[in-house]
Amino acid sequence: MGRYANYPTTVEDCLFLSLKKLKEWDYLTYNGTKSGTVSWSRNGTPHSNIGIKVTKNDFETFIILDYKCNGEPKNYKVKIISKPSNLGKGEVLYFVCPSTKKHCRKLYLHSGYFLHREAFNSLMYQKQIESKKNRDLSKIFDACYLSDDVYEERFKKYFKTHYNGKETKRFKRLNNKILKADSFPVGTIEKLLMM
Repeated sequence: MGRYANYPTTVEDCLFLSLKKLKEWDYLTYNGTKSGTVSWSRNGTPHSNIGIKVTKNDFETFIILDYKCNGEPKNYKVKIISKPSNLGKGEVLYFVCPSTKKHCRKLYLHSGYFLHREAFNSLMYQKQIESKKNRDLSKIFDACYLSDDVYEERFKKYFKTHYNGKETKRFKRLNNKILKADSFPVGTIEKLLMM
């Protein structure tokens, strides 16, 4: 007898806060306190929003999240720390998860709180719940039909193909995807779909 499907929540389904976006919106640029609202929309219609207040000074940086989840008010503080970049240039900012104390660049909303993804036992990536057959088919389709994003990333104006006389890993990865798609035998997809 088969088991009942449980349809777990995926990371891709969760709302999230990212340091990249906070930086783009100038919340982390200057010392002081800046407040605002972060909202999420679906098909152009806003469906969720939260109030944020970012405080940055010489001693500490943190964000206060203020929102309602299922009618219950939430208000808590998340520390933001900086670590030296592994490239030796500048610093990289990280959230410190209030639950796990792990450092992360994104906090996901699940069970009413924005936390590191490993704080939730049932949270999975979409790829983890796909069947083996679907994963195999998606590998083939991805190799055959490259998205425009791959070409756009590879042929950006200031894209670095070499660093210190060697090809960069990013260049190799994108170039391999493009070469694989170009050398894909014609008619393979049609044969697979007929199976």
